[in-house]
Order: sequence, then C-alpha cells, then structure tokens
Amino acid sequence: MEYLKIFFVNTAVLITIAYLANLLYKHLITYAPKRVKQVSWVLLAIFAGWISSFFGYRLDDHVIFDLRFVPIIITTIAFPQPFPLILIGFGTGLTRLTFGWNEAALAGMLNLSILGFLCAGLSFWITRSNASIIKKGFIVILAVNVMNALNITIFGVIPATEYITEIMPITFPSGLLLSILFALIIWDFQMELSRNEQIRRANELLSAQTEELHKNEIVLEERAKQLMLASQYKSEFLANMSHELRTPLNSIINLSQLIEENDNSTTGEEIAEYGGIIHRSGEELLMLINDILDLSKVEAGRLDIIKEQVNVSEIPELLSLQFSVIAKQKELEFVVSVSENLAPTIISDPQRLQQILRNLLSNAFKFTQMGSVMLSIRAEQRWEDGQDLNWMVFEVRDSGIGIAEEKRMIIFEAFRQADGTISRKYGGTGLGLSISHDLARLLGGFITVQSEEGKGSIFSLYLPI
Repeated sequence: MEYLKIFFVNTAVLITIAYLANLLYKHLITYAPKRVKQVSWVLLAIFAGWISSFFGYRLDDHVIFDLRFVPIIITTIAFPQPFPLILIGFGTGLTRLTFGWNEAALAGMLNLSILGFLCAGLSFWITRSNASIIKKGFIVILAVNVMNALNITIFGVIPATEYITEIMPITFPSGLLLSILFALIIWDFQMELSRNEQIRRANELLSAQTEELHKNEIVLEERAKQLMLASQYKSEFLANMSHELRTPLNSIINLSQLIEENDNSTTGEEIAEYGGIIHRSGEELLMLINDILDLSKVEAGRLDIIKEQVNVSEIPELLSLQFSVIAKQKELEFVVSVSENLAPTIISDPQRLQQILRNLLSNAFKFTQMGSVMLSIRAEQRWEDGQDLNWMVFEVRDSGIGIAEEKRMIIFEAFRQADGTISRKYGGTGLGLSISHDLARLLGGFITVQSEEGKGSIFSLYLPI
C-alpha cells in the first residue's frame, strides 16, 4: 500500500505543478517567442520529474519509487518533438543524482535517458499517424510504463525476481492507471487553454474587424462628402456653363435673325458689325466645347500627345499677337521676355503647349483690372525625383486679385474655382486650369502657383528640355 500512497502523492504534486504552470503560461509566457516557450516547458518537465523523486517512496537509503516518467509521457503526447524529449529524459535522469551518487541513482539516470530516446522515437510515429489522440496517448503511456518496468528489471539494484513478484504487481498497474489519470487531467487543461486561446484570437479578430469597419466607415463618410462636394461643384459648373453657352448662342441667334429679317434699313456697316459679333461668339462657343471635349479625353486617357520640335522664339510672337488687343482694351501693360542663351527648340506638342499658355494668359488678363501681365521664358535647373534636371519655364505673372493660400490647390480640380461665385463676376467655366494641369503632366512637366490675395499671381509651366 505504501507504493500506492506515494504514487497518489506524486500525482497530486504533479497536478499542482501543472495547475501552477497553466497560470504561469496564461499570464507570463503566452506572448513569449516560440523558443522561450519550448525551453520553459523542458525545464518545467525536468523540475516535475525531480519533485516526483523528492516525494517518492524510499525502499531503502538508495532505491526510490516514483512517477518521474509521467512528465515525459505528457510531453510526448502534447509536444511530440524528438530533441526536447531526449533533453527531458536525460535532464530528469541527472536530477536523480541530486539524491546521492550510487548504483541505484546511476540506474535511474540510465532508465530515464532510455525513456527519453523511446519517446523521441514515438514522437515520429505520433506526428505521422492518423490515429486518434486518445489511441496515441494510450500507446505512449503503455510503452513508457512497460519500458520503465523492463529497465528496472534489467538495470535496477533490486533482484529481478523480487521486483517481478513483489513490487511490479503493485507499481506497474498503479503507475499505468495514474499515468492515464494525469494525462486526462492535462488533456483537459490543454483543451481549456486551447479554448481560451481561440477566444483570445476571436476577440483580437473581432477587434481588428471592428477597427477596420470603423476605418471603412470613416472612408465612406469622406467619400460621401466628396460626392456631395462633387455634385455641388458640378451643379455650379452646369449653372456657369449654361450661362457661358447661352451668351454666345443668344448673340448668334439674335444677330443672325436680324440679318435674316433685314428690311433694307440696316446698313452694310451694321451687318458687318453683326457678322463680327457672330464670329467672335462662335469662337467662344467653339472654345467652350473644345475645353469640355479635352477634359473628357484626359479623364478617359484618350487625349493624343504629338511631340515634335517646337521653335521657342515663335511662341512669344504668337501670344503677343493674340493678347496685345486684350491688353490694349483693358489698358494693361503686357510684357513678353525671353532669356538669352535659351535652347532654340524643345521637344513637345506645340498645340497643347500653346493651349496651356493661352489658358494661363487668359486667366491673368481676366482677373487683372489694373497693372500688368508678364510672360517670361527662361531655363532653370531643378531637383526632381532624385535628379538635377534642366527645365524650360514659362512664367505668367499678373497683378490681379490673387488667390488665397487655402484655395491654391483646388483651382486645378475640374469644375472648381477659388470662389464658387467668381464666374458670375469674371465669366468662365473653371476648366482652363484643370485642363492645363493635366496637359502639363502629359507633356512630362507640371505647373506651380505662387499667389497672395490682392497682390497677383505667378503661374509657372515647367517642361523638360
């Protein structure tokens, strides 16, 4: 009966250690690296084997009977890895020497080392077998208990006959049953730990999903605001566009009707004047339609860029002819300057280049009531994308109404202007800068703006030389 009592004490001690280890794992080791978890488990299993020997049954001064082999059984079932099992077997065997160096201690060390290698071999079978965990556990428990009995019979200091007839009939079945009992308890611990881990992961997943939903909600709200703003801007654009389209159309319709209904009371000079107004109205109408078509082509990626050699010296002459009349009408000074030693030609699309400059100059004249408008062309080195590149800069400077700092970027967006009501005072659809910005990008360049409200603006077109 003494053997049975001690084995039950061993089981109680091992259960206590398992419970404490479970608490330690949940609160300290859960988030540790995998290697730390493995080392912790090996040390814990060796300690559990030593504590079993500490509370073991001492047959005499040297011989101890205990359940020190149970921790290696549990490790084989729970974490079937050969090297840790060999370490646990050898380590537990070494702890037997702490109770004294003698023949029985050496036999105990040899016994546990053999059990470590046995369990290492069984681990290969466990990882490859399709058998149930219960069947695998029972085979491991049976194999370790049988090998333990054989080792004691062969290497033990107790005579084999005495051990087989008097001791083994008690220790073998009790050790087998208590091993099974302890394995079931640990299995329940492990299942609880697994459930807690699944709950923790589920909570983390739910938290991540909640956070992602919150982010998506913010993105959707932002997009809804953008859609509302886009709708507002397009409504303003349509209102402006209807005005811009109706003005030249009304002129064309009314004046052409007057010419058609001519009752010989209209002089030739008046008819010529009417024709001139119709012509200018038609050009304005064509320009509006071209702007809308260009914007649609850019957004669809269908705008063709035809690059060829552009004579830089011709550009100021063409623009001077076009805008000198406007400058004279508005009594503004119009200055065009070209830097010396400038490259005579650049590779670009001449039509789109002139379109950008016309848009920039048209805006400059439109929003300038007094003072001057200047166009200057120069070369400049500028650091872009990690390279020191050479650029040709077309700079349009005016002394007009200027642009507030917070409005400088939105003026390049389609259908938007720095002031939603500005078109009613100055006219225009708000497409010129948006189209110019996109065309500059297609030509390999970009547009910058410097402005101060009430003190004018500087728009600079950069094109690569």
